[in-house]
Amino acid sequence: MDLPTFKKLISHDGKRLFRDMPWRESLPDGSYDPYRILVSEVMLQQTQVPRVIPKFIAFIAVFPTVKSLAVAPLSDVLKLWSGLGYNRRAKYLHDAAQHLLNAAKPWSYDDLIACKGIGPNTAKAVIVYTYDRPEIFIETNIRTVFIHYFFKDKPAVSDKEILELHQHSLDSCNPRSCYWALMDIGAYIKSTTGNANTKSNTYKKQSKFEGSLRQHRGRVLKQLSDGPKKLDQLQAENDPRLISVLEQLEAEGLIHKSRSNYLIGNR
Repeated sequence: MDLPTFKKLISHDGKRLFRDMPWRESLPDGSYDPYRILVSEVMLQQTQVPRVIPKFIAFIAVFPTVKSLAVAPLSDVLKLWSGLGYNRRAKYLHDAAQHLLNAAKPWSYDDLIACKGIGPNTAKAVIVYTYDRPEIFIETNIRTVFIHYFFKDKPAVSDKEILELHQHSLDSCNPRSCYWALMDIGAYIKSTTGNANTKSNTYKKQSKFEGSLRQHRGRVLKQLSDGPKKLDQLQAENDPRLISVLEQLEAEGLIHKSRSNYLIGNR
């Protein structure tokens, strides 16, 4: 495919039907809430859309504003996050809310990037989707689209090659719609022809979840979400990695120990 044809494919023509996602809904005045966008972007890191949608709806119902999240106990946030995996994201989001609560709107790239767990691509995505500003960022669906249309016969594709095309194809007048199109086309390509992103130099195959340390960490957090537990109660699973998992979770501020009990959240 040549670049002009590709630009037409992802351009906003006023007729495109985008996938229905709650974070794509504007506020009554037509604007977009940067907080809702940020929540969705953090949830979508390493988690597929169908799993995120019900969690996003539930999360926003409990924490509808950045202030409501910032002042909430981390334990409440972690309990609501349970089931999404990669629980550090919940803490990063909670910390980000506390930082951004005092930041003037519109949030800037520097405001966002100053938050632990928010990288350049996430920060730029929030700016694009909230304020419709033309920022260039790459994620897996975007890589999939460019590799599918421009690098089908190349075994290894660098982000530098993709960025060069991306910079020349983005509709700077309608970047939000352009990115929505890229995301939806990428999802369609994955569902119909496979994951072209495996040709990316950045691709790393996700490790098996069953029996993994990630699964064990999630199990411990789920147990603690029901209330404080003593070590012998947690050892019911009889996993030899339990002590190291507890030490990791405590070091990350996801759990803490009080006397002989382990509790979810920081002190």
